[in-house]
Amino acid sequence: MKILPSIFSFLLFIIIIALPPAVLQYTGNTGLLSNNFWVTFIFMSVLTFLLVIGMLVVKEQNQEYFTAAFLGGTTIKLLSSLIFIFVFVARNATNKHVFLADFIYIYLLNTAFEIYVLLRNLRHKNLR
Repeated sequence: MKILPSIFSFLLFIIIIALPPAVLQYTGNTGLLSNNFWVTFIFMSVLTFLLVIGMLVVKEQNQEYFTAAFLGGTTIKLLSSLIFIFVFVARNATNKHVFLADFIYIYLLNTAFEIYVLLRNLRHKNLR
């Protein structure tokens, strides 16, 4: 999988995971969404996008650095997510349980997509 198909897959993925919250907001069931849900959604989506593109670029340029880049990117994503949580909860009066559930929804699905793209790119070409 090259970079361009990965970008299209990511955009499709983002649309798919944005549908349930958009439907909840459209129908008025906002009790399940935290305040500024879309800020969290955009932050995690952009972070995942940058990480996936970075990993694919590193893989194409030099396969030897892929593992180090993957571990570094994952660490940066985790640390920036934790900093985002602390800053967001400290500055916004929000229901912490709803925010945590929303954040886990976004974080786990983005991480699952990231792993899917990276594993798909690491498979041996003869097995495809």
